[in-house]
Amino acid sequence: MGDHPVPRKIDLESWNRRRHFENFKSYGDPFFNITAEVEVSDLRRHAREHDASFFAASYFLVLKIVNELEEFRYRIREGRVIEYDVVHPSITILLEDETFSFCTLKYVDDFPEFIQDSEKIVSRVKENPVLADEPGQDDLLYMTSIPWISFTGFMHPIHMHPVDSVPRIAWGKIFQKDSSLYMPLSVQGHHGLMDGLHAGRYFARVQELLDRPEAFVEARKSG
Repeated sequence: MGDHPVPRKIDLESWNRRRHFENFKSYGDPFFNITAEVEVSDLRRHAREHDASFFAASYFLVLKIVNELEEFRYRIREGRVIEYDVVHPSITILLEDETFSFCTLKYVDDFPEFIQDSEKIVSRVKENPVLADEPGQDDLLYMTSIPWISFTGFMHPIHMHPVDSVPRIAWGKIFQKDSSLYMPLSVQGHHGLMDGLHAGRYFARVQELLDRPEAFVEARKSG
């Protein structure tokens, strides 16, 4: 990932969430999780028409919206709250022996460039699987897909001592309801940094772009 970015420190004295942060940071498990269905009919159709991967487009969409919303870019470090300008995906990759590897990609707000760069990184990691992110790196978003199950709830494992503050996102198997396609999407966040309101904004923005895939899914660049 190169040099570590320098995050902005949040002034707790003037921060309107200070009381909420002080309250929830003492919890043994301060994470909350919301799972909802999002309609993916337009994205599935658009991806096929443009010879793009629905799977890759889903990853990119998740990241794009996370980087739009500051609450998803807050982190807790040494008892203080910081904010990154950009966060990057730490994903799981299924290996041939049916185990998995962690893989950290680099987010750029350009669909073809993100996909091309990610494919190169994933190929390298498959050659040398890992089960750890770079020590001390928290400008991440933990992401996974469960394409075998249309789940109605999901919970990620988290570090508890000390508890980390990286949001987790997962999505599952596409299913048909009436004449439309849907996909379960799960958001898990630290309650000291975000609330259901912010998760609701995330889901609303995700659906907005799912209904307008032409706004971010582009044809693959040559070369």
